[in-house]
Amino acid sequence: MGSGDGRPVDAEAMIAEAVKAFWVMVGVLAVIWAVQVVNWADGYGLSVSFGIHARDVGDLTGVLTAPFLHLSWGHIEGNSGPLFIFGFLAAFRGVKKFLSLSALIVLVSGLGAWLTSEPGSVTAGASGVVFGYFGYVIVRGFFDRHRLDIAVGVVMALCFAYQFTVLLPHRGISWQGHLFGFVAGIAGGWILRDRRPRGAKADRTEPLTAPAGTAAVQGSRADLLKELDDLGL
Repeated sequence: MGSGDGRPVDAEAMIAEAVKAFWVMVGVLAVIWAVQVVNWADGYGLSVSFGIHARDVGDLTGVLTAPFLHLSWGHIEGNSGPLFIFGFLAAFRGVKKFLSLSALIVLVSGLGAWLTSEPGSVTAGASGVVFGYFGYVIVRGFFDRHRLDIAVGVVMALCFAYQFTVLLPHRGISWQGHLFGFVAGIAGGWILRDRRPRGAKADRTEPLTAPAGTAAVQGSRADLLKELDDLGL
């Protein structure tokens, strides 16, 4: 089906979601930078008070607030670019799904850091969420069987391969939050994958009513449609 200007409706919908994803990430960064200004003016007291306090049973709120807090200007500058890039790529196929993914990553990354970081340590920053989006972008295409998303995931993995080193233990860096965020992103790719109705393939490959002489042509068309469906197209 096409629109009045000749473009497919599906393409228009995807462009609309991409625009929404862009502004969602602009809004997220605006909030994080606004919080940073207040945090800096307070001597980074917000990061200490509302960060993740490892294994402190009486204070789990930091799991939800820590991604919005940073410990220096260099810290937030280092996170902002990757957060926008991976966040946009994770959201451009659907903002609603992206919000569910974000909730999963924040919880798993935060709880993982809370449970496994050194006692008495405080963790803050959006890097766990960044790695969550990174993991999701890498695997989404394979789970959804979209060739474009597979290509994007491979390119991102190759371009940012150096980031995998941060998943290993480093003194002074919350590698735990990075690792759990990355795992959460991969899990999110599976949990939130596209699920086609069971009868979808049969409906697409069912031949139209036609004279008997066209049966072979219909069969070839059905096979082609099935192959395209298997490729995620």
